[in-house]
Amino acid sequence: MSPFNCGREGEVTELLQCGYWPDACPAELKSHIHACRICSELVLVTRAMQAAQMQSVALPRLEPAGAIWWRAQLRRRNAAIEKVTRPILGAQIFALAVALVVAFGVVIWQADNWSAWLSELPHALHLEALIPAVTTSSSETLWIVVPVLATIGLLGGVVVYMASEKQ
Repeated sequence: MSPFNCGREGEVTELLQCGYWPDACPAELKSHIHACRICSELVLVTRAMQAAQMQSVALPRLEPAGAIWWRAQLRRRNAAIEKVTRPILGAQIFALAVALVVAFGVVIWQADNWSAWLSELPHALHLEALIPAVTTSSSETLWIVVPVLATIGLLGGVVVYMASEKQ
């Protein structure tokens, strides 16, 4: 036997690789490992390497640098888009408010003319064909036309809202 090798080194190596050290190790081999400097150093180094391997496996895996850079660029771009669209949203709200005020003013200004126009609207659109023959006076027809026009306006507003909604 040379001073750098031990005859039982192969046994000890197999025992360590299978994970049987120190629980399933025979008592005779344990006493040899404690007495032999080469085998005790082999156990010490192998256990240290196994512990280091377990620690490196437990460490979290980092994503590639390209993916991290891409996400950072995406966040930066989204922040820039949000910063730009904020004033546009304010301008849209202001334009809507002005349009509503102007529309309300026109309705108030033309209120006298609208009643005559609304009473003639069913005749202009030939809605008599849809209205039952029992209701022939223009005041009764007005009660049918106004809700129909209001429903059309409401549905139009809902369609515009749904089309311009953020996705």
